[in-house]
Amino acid sequence: MKCPGQDSRFWKPDDVFEVQCLQCGWKVEFFKDDVKRKCRCGQEIVNPRLDFGCAQWCEYGEQCIGVIPKELEDLKKELEKGRFKEKFSQAMKRYFEKDLSRVQHAQRVARFAEEIAKEEGGNPLVVLGSAYLHEIGVYEAEKKYGNSSSEYQEKEAPSLAKDLLSRIGLKPELIQEICDIIGHHRHPREEETLNFQILYEAEWLANIEEEGIAKDREKLESLIPKVFQTSTGKRLAEDLYLNKLMASA
Repeated sequence: MKCPGQDSRFWKPDDVFEVQCLQCGWKVEFFKDDVKRKCRCGQEIVNPRLDFGCAQWCEYGEQCIGVIPKELEDLKKELEKGRFKEKFSQAMKRYFEKDLSRVQHAQRVARFAEEIAKEEGGNPLVVLGSAYLHEIGVYEAEKKYGNSSSEYQEKEAPSLAKDLLSRIGLKPELIQEICDIIGHHRHPREEETLNFQILYEAEWLANIEEEGIAKDREKLESLIPKVFQTSTGKRLAEDLYLNKLMASA
């Protein structure tokens, strides 16, 4: 039996429709699963109602309907990122509750991490999950050790993060990588993954302002080449902090 999401016998009348070409005005017929079609004038038109039904989400989608077009794969990844980004954010806010400063810190780190990842690559789910949850062990650290330093946070964060991420349905291999990253997020190893490096730089971008380093040119000039290995992270650090400081001198 063919999947109902793709079987045209289950389609509704408006699953076949016309789109007017903005170039010549001709009406081009679309089926709901067309990614794009070419008008008689040569203009390519992207399907404004693109819908592959359950194939967008099903892990067997490619086996079911054949090779899924790159445009849909890109859309699928973007939708998945947006869906989990919201879940990461909600989990972080539930943990910190009224601790506004830590909520805002996590949000800043996540924004920087997402910006770096857009240019440098990496897995957006690992990057964002790590960014939102990197300080998730702080309260346990304070309770157990009377100290919220990063070393104690790193001890407590992985088990808490694993539980939270399992409940929101993230894949086990992604959970494992996120837990590994936040378990040493302030202490890079000799060789690190791109996903770790993106989080490490994103947190430093937030900390530079929060810890007052942004006002110290000497510290910035020493810190930036040591911390920032990606071209995007280095550019952000220089544009946001160092160049402004030099311009105001």
